[in-house]
Amino acid sequence: MKLIKITLAILLCVATFHAIAKEEKKEPPPLNPAYYGEHPMVLLNQGASIYATNLPAYNFPNNVQVVYKVENPGVAFLSLVRDSDLVTIQPNKFNIERLMRGEELEVKADVYSGHYAQGGSLLLSDAPIVFSKKLYSRALSDLTPSSQWQEYDMIPVSNDGRIYIHKIQQRPSFSHLIYIDLTSACMQKFRTSKRVPPASELTIKFVNCGSLKPLYYDTKNLE
Repeated sequence: MKLIKITLAILLCVATFHAIAKEEKKEPPPLNPAYYGEHPMVLLNQGASIYATNLPAYNFPNNVQVVYKVENPGVAFLSLVRDSDLVTIQPNKFNIERLMRGEELEVKADVYSGHYAQGGSLLLSDAPIVFSKKLYSRALSDLTPSSQWQEYDMIPVSNDGRIYIHKIQQRPSFSHLIYIDLTSACMQKFRTSKRVPPASELTIKFVNCGSLKPLYYDTKNLE
C-alpha cells in the first residue's frame, strides 16, 4: 500500500511538471501585421562584435528603438563595419515585432557605406544579416516632452562594457548611442545646453565614465 502511494505521488508530480512545462511553451500571440515594412538600420562595431540599431521615427511602424547583436559572418564583414564612419542596411521587408519579442531572425539586406537614402555607396547586395540576440527594445509611446534633461538606458554587453542609449522624447529629439568601458559610474540623466545638443556635448557628458567610443548620433525624423 505504501509503495502504491509513493508511485501515485511520483506520477502526480510528473503530470504536474508536464502541465507546467506545456503552459510555459504557449505560443506567443500572432504578430501584428502592421509592423511589417521597411526597417532600415545602422551597423555598429565594438571589438569583434557587431550590433544593429534601427532608424527610429515617430510614425508607425518605425516608432520603436531596437538594439540587437548581429552574428559576425567573418573578418571581411567586421572590417567593413569597423573601418567605415557609417554603415547602414536596407533589409528586405520584415516584421520588426519579431525583434521586439527577442526572436533570432535572418533577413537579406543591401549594405551601404554611408546613409542608404542619402547618397551612400552600395557595398553588398542581399547580404544575409542574422539578428542573433536582443539587447534592447522600447516602443516610442507615452513619450516625455522634449526637454534639456536627457535620460539614457544602459545596455550591458560585456563584463565592463556598456552601451548607453538615449531615450527619445517628443519632437524635437535625437537618437544617440555610445559605448563605455566602465571604470566609474555614469550619470544616466543630465541637463544639456539645448533640447537637441550636438554630439560633441553628449560625448563630454560621458568622458569621466571610462574609455568610450561614440557609436551613432542622428536627428533625422526626430526634429
